[in-house]
Amino acid sequence: IDAGHGGADGGASAADGTVESSLNLAVARRLEALAGLFGVETLMTRSSEDISYPADAGSLREMKRADQAARLELINSRPGAVLISIHQNYYPDPRPSGPQVFYSAVSGSRALGEAAQALLVEKLCPESRRLASPVDEDIYLMREANCPAILVECGFISNAAELEQLKSGEYQNKLAAVLLTAYLQYAGTADGMML
Repeated sequence: IDAGHGGADGGASAADGTVESSLNLAVARRLEALAGLFGVETLMTRSSEDISYPADAGSLREMKRADQAARLELINSRPGAVLISIHQNYYPDPRPSGPQVFYSAVSGSRALGEAAQALLVEKLCPESRRLASPVDEDIYLMREANCPAILVECGFISNAAELEQLKSGEYQNKLAAVLLTAYLQYAGTADGMML
């Protein structure tokens, strides 16, 4: 389970000062805990807001590059892994809302991504018309991971009403439950460890 951003890289920031990385970590921790109740082996790419960087990583860009390389090494060192990367969306216009799942080019990613998107829409956002889509090639972790991988934009922190939901522990539990359900559906057809 990858809680996107963290450390020196907070990701997007909402108008009220909420930082994306903290929401990502909250949802990831809930997903990890729920998966444990179901006997699903998990591994977190980070478990706190603190990230240790190499001494020679002086700029934010160098820190982000070192962090992404460390995450990728962890992911690719685990045979049979399945990557779920948790993020929050941001758009200058405050109207867009709803979750969206992106999937990598690795076999199995599309099936997992489509299952996750369908469940997110059905259970949490039935008015959404968003579809699971291939991830942009610029997303390093998703491009380089050698396992099935999805990136989940849980919602828009630029939408005030959705931000309040995303900050709610109850809603974070629902997100975690939906993502675990999608993984369990996918795992019924493929063996793997959630990372």
